[in-house]
Amino acid sequence: MVNQVVQIHHKKYATGLFWQPIGAGFVARNYAKKLAKSVDKKLNLFTEYRGMIGLGARRIGHRAGMPSIAAQVMESMAEYTSFLGAFATDKRYVVIAVRNGVILEDKVFDTEVAAREEYVKLSQIPDWGALIAPGAWGMPRAIERTLYDVIGSGTHAVLHTISRFGSRMTAVLMLAAFVVLMLYFLREPIGQMLSPRPQVADVNPELVAEYKRQIEEKNKELDAQFEIEKPLPPEPIVMPFENLPDPVQRAQSCYQAIGFVMQPIAGWNQVMATCGETHVDVELQRGFGTLAEFYNIAADLMPGVLVSEQSEDYLIVQAKLPAVETIASQDERDAETIVRDITSSFQGIDTNIETNIVVDTLTNGVDVATVNVVEIAASSKLVPMQFMKIFQDFGGVYMTSCTWDAARRIWNYEVIIYAK
Repeated sequence: MVNQVVQIHHKKYATGLFWQPIGAGFVARNYAKKLAKSVDKKLNLFTEYRGMIGLGARRIGHRAGMPSIAAQVMESMAEYTSFLGAFATDKRYVVIAVRNGVILEDKVFDTEVAAREEYVKLSQIPDWGALIAPGAWGMPRAIERTLYDVIGSGTHAVLHTISRFGSRMTAVLMLAAFVVLMLYFLREPIGQMLSPRPQVADVNPELVAEYKRQIEEKNKELDAQFEIEKPLPPEPIVMPFENLPDPVQRAQSCYQAIGFVMQPIAGWNQVMATCGETHVDVELQRGFGTLAEFYNIAADLMPGVLVSEQSEDYLIVQAKLPAVETIASQDERDAETIVRDITSSFQGIDTNIETNIVVDTLTNGVDVATVNVVEIAASSKLVPMQFMKIFQDFGGVYMTSCTWDAARRIWNYEVIIYAK
């Protein structure tokens, strides 16, 4: 695998990212995790840029904190929504192609021949806003630029780890180092604080009471003088399992919403439909149809939907989910027991699942609360109502998303269970 990192003036940039538009209703990290599972589980880094997710991997030289070269070039060439560029750097060649604001190509080549072949293939697409290539290539309408000329200033779209474990461990280690350092510098004041002090019992109680009274009176005078308002007590922490969508209604709502947006439109192929927390969206790929034909048909079949044109051949149609009843529910078992029991339930229907245990932390600025969460991911032929029946003996159940893969004709589910 070619190392997909270039260095410009002692700074390293990531190339070769796998770019995809972010699915509607998804958090960037969650969508990156889902996308990596379906494409290549070795993709363990991601960045978010202009409604797109770029996936990278440590095995090809990428590291957390490394900026994307494609994003840097797009920032510098903001006046062009479509451009094709080939740049020579350190005996290697970087090819970047952006079409209608979507990154199509972002790759470094070790040989000039391979880079030129890729450039020629992409240049056959008509209507590029700008063409950049080495002068020796003799490409029509192309101008020659160096990467240093077009990366601009500032850092955009840096890589982060998909897994939250690495970032949490780094934070813990940094906190531990900070605590040790503070203890070293404050060892003398701490020693003085821990030295024996006179006990209240050894002081005249009448003097103590008089001292407290004087302090209270002085505080009242200061409050009145400066009109000090007492801070309001913080709102109580609302645990997520106190307002969960009813599992049965949630499954029915997702199934009906996906059916609503998955209506066939001549000339447009359905790719997949996803029911998120608040919206459902369907991805459509153009076959022989046109945009005008799509809008004419969709206006009658799917009134009120929001259409996002990712490109002239790729659309995302989004609709808002109706509200469902909420309930308070939490499973009485611990997380490890839930994992064992849910695994047994799926073994009974010969279905593989992926499970993970995480701890979510909540705060109102003063108090802190934690809750154990079991994450479950599975693929199944069962429709949402049938699939959720597997969880009928569990409490604290929430189907965070379900996706219908039109090509494979299978459902992909993500479910969480709030444990004790």
